[in-house]
Amino acid sequence: MKITKIESLHCDAGWRDLSFLKITTDRAGLVGWSEYNESYGSAGLSAVIAGMAELLIGRDPREVGAISAFLYAGTRQAHGGLIQQGIAAIENALMDIKAKDLGVPVYDLLGGKVRDRLQLYWSHCGSYRFNHAATIGKPPLRNLDDLRTLGDEVASQGFHGLKTNIFRFDVDEPYMHQPGFNRGPGGPELNWDGKLNRMLRSQLHALREGAGVDMDIHLDLNFNFKTEGYRQVCNALDNLDLTWIEIDIYDPAALALIRAGCNTPIASLESIFGVRGFRPYLEHQSVDVAIVDVPWNGILSSRHIAAMCDAYEVNCAPHNFYGHLSTLMSAHFCAALPNFRVMEIDIDDVPWKDDLVTVPPVIEQGHLVVPTTPGWGAEVNEAALKKHKPKRIKKR
Repeated sequence: MKITKIESLHCDAGWRDLSFLKITTDRAGLVGWSEYNESYGSAGLSAVIAGMAELLIGRDPREVGAISAFLYAGTRQAHGGLIQQGIAAIENALMDIKAKDLGVPVYDLLGGKVRDRLQLYWSHCGSYRFNHAATIGKPPLRNLDDLRTLGDEVASQGFHGLKTNIFRFDVDEPYMHQPGFNRGPGGPELNWDGKLNRMLRSQLHALREGAGVDMDIHLDLNFNFKTEGYRQVCNALDNLDLTWIEIDIYDPAALALIRAGCNTPIASLESIFGVRGFRPYLEHQSVDVAIVDVPWNGILSSRHIAAMCDAYEVNCAPHNFYGHLSTLMSAHFCAALPNFRVMEIDIDDVPWKDDLVTVPPVIEQGHLVVPTTPGWGAEVNEAALKKHKPKRIKKR
């Protein structure tokens, strides 16, 4: 079997484009798919993938490990970042091909599944209703009462957990607090203040009132503070019984300092690449939960990361705020992990999200049912992609 073509496909998904990699083989009907992310901080990723793809035409797609090692060696001087994301997109699509060729689900190539169902948490709870309510066809989020109503909706749909971001309702024009991503006030200095802490407590109380005492509530602080700010915010929220506070920071010692001063569990590392990147955070005992991005790292590298985390008594959760194919990719990763914590998923999304794959993920009472069919368990619906042409990413 040989690789005959590697191409990127994109489609409009409301406030971003979704990107997919298609690898075609010389065996009739056998193609591999993966989802990758160019819309958030990775502009030019498709061009990076195209450059590497030229080297793979004619190779046997089943030699997944050899191809990943080959691409890594050829880009060793610029490892990480877009390079690793490109290798990951190729690796993930090759795994789909290999599993289909063998007639097994991808998780069988990782040692087999440990569980049939994966507990989910509703991610970006309220965030998309804050800025994209019309696009997703939901009521806008504008005050604490709206949050209470949303919390009740999450519970009524059978979810046991939710994750939210920072909303500023204490100003004349409410906004999401995201200075770490250059959105809104507060950057580039990334300072904290007492008023923000008080607003956050009110926000989390409102969600708890709506969702109930048994709801797992996670808070994502993203890259929005420096060490001082994270410590102050964590201290202000430490008695709210949160499931975790999620922090993005590139200093293992600083994150360990934050964790040591906080009783609430700390989750992090979604923006870190490879076992070398994760190792210092584990050595510093920086996290309670390690968040692993399968589209960024590749599922083989992600499995190696998770094994290392297990040696440090740390459980893993996938970073998954993408489309349905990414959800299925992350589901295969989680299904094979002994040290699985919980799985992220976005529920609020564009109405045509289900149309983009042949078999959308099955969710029952806040759990994802692990697929059992070969490969990822679904194909990309190219006809649906053509109906929703990308707005930001041009086909390369």
